[in-house]
Amino acid sequence: MRIIRSIIMAVSTFTKIPMPRQDWDRANMKYTLAALPFVGVLTGIFIYIWALAADALGFGAILFSAGLTLIPVILTGGIHLDGFCDTMDAINSRAAPERKREILKDPRIGAFAAIWLGVYLTAYFALCSEFTPDVTVAFKLGATAVISRAAAGIAIAALPRSSEGGLADTLRGDSREATLFVCILWLIWAGVFAWGAAVASIICILWVRRMSKRDFGGMSGDLAGYLISICELFGIMTVIINDKAGLTWF
Repeated sequence: MRIIRSIIMAVSTFTKIPMPRQDWDRANMKYTLAALPFVGVLTGIFIYIWALAADALGFGAILFSAGLTLIPVILTGGIHLDGFCDTMDAINSRAAPERKREILKDPRIGAFAAIWLGVYLTAYFALCSEFTPDVTVAFKLGATAVISRAAAGIAIAALPRSSEGGLADTLRGDSREATLFVCILWLIWAGVFAWGAAVASIICILWVRRMSKRDFGGMSGDLAGYLISICELFGIMTVIINDKAGLTWF
């Protein structure tokens, strides 16, 4: 039951899907971070439904790619993009590490966040326009969504934290080893469908490890959202490259 409650907590925290109410305590949240990649599975299911509808109704590339771009944002409520925006504001401020940490915690959106959010969504839409309405897209993008969240779980569990008391610190809790093990399994499993995205996620983790230590003193919830966002973007890029180069077996 504790695992089920943790899955419910993960879905209710990181998506807009209504779920049964659970007490916000460490017992229920013990494995929430390990269940985070399950949100990627849900993303794949919604993309699968969209691909079926697009194929049946004969949607064009623009409308289909718009759906692929919007589904993750609508499903999650933009929670990961919020971390991406805060991180881009802080990184591009070129301020001292102390000031960057202050900017990271500031809930207001700055100019750099707005600029880079536009760049991100444009790049995401352009990449998705390379796909045709086909259900195999759901497996590849769903796998990418799983991989990106597994990467965030690995980073939060394995990397030094920037402060205590935040969401990332709460989710990390006392299940660090279990979270790390389960998220690695998620990464390996999803890598069967998108091995290039798995490789890209490892590179992104190494980048965030260096950047978080240099600029913020460690990992945080916002940086985890940033990691998920860039893992998804570069993961989709590798899927397209592999498809065009004939380096995929699915």
